Amino acid sequence: MMLATGVAVAAAAHVRAQAAPPAGEAPAKMEVTDEVGRRVWIPATVRRIVSLAPNLTEMIYALGAQDRLVGVTDFCDYPPEARQKTRIGGAVNPNIEQIVALKPHLVLAQAFTLNRRETVEELERLGLAVYAANSRSVEGILDSTRRIAALIGASEQGESLTASLREKLDELKRRLNRRAPKRVLFVVWADPLVTIGRETFLADALRLAGAESVVDVAQDWPRISLEEVVRLQPQFLVFASSHSESIRATVEELSARPGWRGLEAIRKRRVAVVSEAINRPAPRLIEALGELARQLHPEAFGEKSEKRKVKIENRPLQPDDCAFAIFYFPFSIFASERPVR
Repeated sequence: MMLATGVAVAAAAHVRAQAAPPAGEAPAKMEVTDEVGRRVWIPATVRRIVSLAPNLTEMIYALGAQDRLVGVTDFCDYPPEARQKTRIGGAVNPNIEQIVALKPHLVLAQAFTLNRRETVEELERLGLAVYAANSRSVEGILDSTRRIAALIGASEQGESLTASLREKLDELKRRLNRRAPKRVLFVVWADPLVTIGRETFLADALRLAGAESVVDVAQDWPRISLEEVVRLQPQFLVFASSHSESIRATVEELSARPGWRGLEAIRKRRVAVVSEAINRPAPRLIEALGELARQLHPEAFGEKSEKRKVKIENRPLQPDDCAFAIFYFPFSIFASERPVR
């Protein structure tokens, strides 16, 4: 059993176990190459974990290792029980002293759009083991899940979880086989208008849900001019929110604005509202892909396409209507980036 576990760790996390130290020295550690190519020494037994990202917190819960989670960010809100964990501040500027005081065996970071490289380096200088995940595709999310499971001694749970997720992806692929993808605009933020680039995990997720972004640029989170969107004429607008009625009201508000009225998707109310889970590179994303696929391709699931009634509310556009991933993109896009035209 120990041999099998060691093989799983080596395969999933590129681990080279350090020889057991003599009595009186530091406990055994293993050398790991994380997902950005850094070499990290991690205790062979991980009992205390701090998560610096909501998606990584979700991953630990999905692996059933939540009892070892001793610290999370202020934005770690799923599952609801995660709100009861000790808070270490924001993802961008966490409380370093508090993290150190929690004495974690392992700190999990999301490199380097959510968590800053400076944060990781400072924690390392203080002697903490920091593993940086870097999921840029759905396959990458499964790989991160297996790797992290191996690091914390939960390889069996990791293999079981990823096998279940892969079954769901295979079923989605079967249902969408030979169906033309819908051309969509994924609205990260409405004002300024921000969408996704082709190398993000979200672009990959869209493809698996039977969609393709009308914006094809290398920049991860590009601002785009409304004139360009009107020229591209997406078939659907896609929003991520836990408040679908709020998004419907947002669409009504947008439809009254100059420019937005030029979008056929707005005029015909071709809007897909999917769970905010799609915003986080975590196992729950797979369920969100199924949600989106059902809205874009109802016939593939034996459902009829029907127009949904929109609840009209007289109120301005709210930040939560287009909230995205707890800031998985640089804040600078609102001020420094020119829109794509």
